[in-house]
Amino acid sequence: MLLHLPTSVTEAQECMAHGAVPVGGATLIWAAWQRDGFPEQAMSLRNLPEANAIGPGSLGAAVVLNRIDDRVPEVLRRAAAGVGTGAVRRTATVGGNLVGSTLRCLLPAALVLDARAVTLETDRTYETDLAEAVAKQHLLLGLRWREPLASAYHKAAGDAGGPPPLVVATAVHAEDGGRRLRVAVRDGYEVLSDSTPLDTDAEQALHALERTEFGSLDPAARDVIRRQVTALAGRVSDS
Repeated sequence: MLLHLPTSVTEAQECMAHGAVPVGGATLIWAAWQRDGFPEQAMSLRNLPEANAIGPGSLGAAVVLNRIDDRVPEVLRRAAAGVGTGAVRRTATVGGNLVGSTLRCLLPAALVLDARAVTLETDRTYETDLAEAVAKQHLLLGLRWREPLASAYHKAAGDAGGPPPLVVATAVHAEDGGRRLRVAVRDGYEVLSDSTPLDTDAEQALHALERTEFGSLDPAARDVIRRQVTALAGRVSDS
């Protein structure tokens, strides 16, 4: 297998045009390649500057999870810190987790940030809806988002080899002179997300969320949402 390490977007596009398969951190696909056979050409974005950015409002797809620090919002930082083991976090990438994984551990956090996907094609780069990019398995260059006023994250304990543990992510954004609460939940392999205005009264926002798909979640998940929303409402009211 020939591994390409492009250092520019143009070079990466040329590799794509010649059939190179993106590998991310290869933590998820290596076993499949060993079983099914390796491609003739592969491509890693680990040397591409645009895919390695970390800063306010942006995160590159080639960033390995253990590099994610307080330059990004709390919800995304805690989501990355909760993925797998330390060894996994030293090799797994943002793009591989979002697009190559069925668990999509970072997706709830990215959704509550209202993140957009920056994607790469052979003839262009462009921003698109994150959920669409994940569903269609586009090649990610990175994520971009608006900085939230506050955010929170919860991941339940899980058993090795068992079903994916519950994840609840929340964030509050300034919007049109008010505040908007965004909530995302990973329930099994399904990810639900929605938003509602958030004033000083958390109860009003919680009642609105109960009328969405969140109202069908089990009581334990709804209790986590309630606790997070109540705490966030207090944090933004005090700021």
